[in-house]
Amino acid sequence: MNSKNDTSIEGVKIVPLKIFSDERGSVSHMLKSSDPHFIRFGEIYFSMIKHGVTKAWKNHKIVTANYACIHGEVRFVMYDERVESSTRGAFVEINIGPDNYSLVVVPPGVWNGFHGVGEPFSIVASCATESYDPTEFERIKPDSSKIPYQWPEQP
Repeated sequence: MNSKNDTSIEGVKIVPLKIFSDERGSVSHMLKSSDPHFIRFGEIYFSMIKHGVTKAWKNHKIVTANYACIHGEVRFVMYDERVESSTRGAFVEINIGPDNYSLVVVPPGVWNGFHGVGEPFSIVASCATESYDPTEFERIKPDSSKIPYQWPEQP
């Protein structure tokens, strides 16, 4: 279960989302408290990613992260390093953005990051189950040997 094209990591959910458009513009849904995958609200923030730039790797200890790309496109990658997980060693790669508008639900313990595909930049909305705490997550560089994944070259 370590194929990059595998869409299965224990606890990860990829939920198709809807965009409603008319002559005035659009509304992009992300997460509602009535959704079956909703846990709780901690905070929401937006991350701008320049084309060709990688923001990785991040691993939360207790936070479940909910991501949607509302502008542009990002390559979103997850890696399961959890010892107790039935999918340990698995990767999931998915391109998300308005053309594949989806919510990516990442449970605690799953490494994740994204690479800017859209030009000149992309915007990812993140809804976390807890408020920001710098001691709650681990961060390593995209080229860390800890994770056997090759991101594209940085500009």
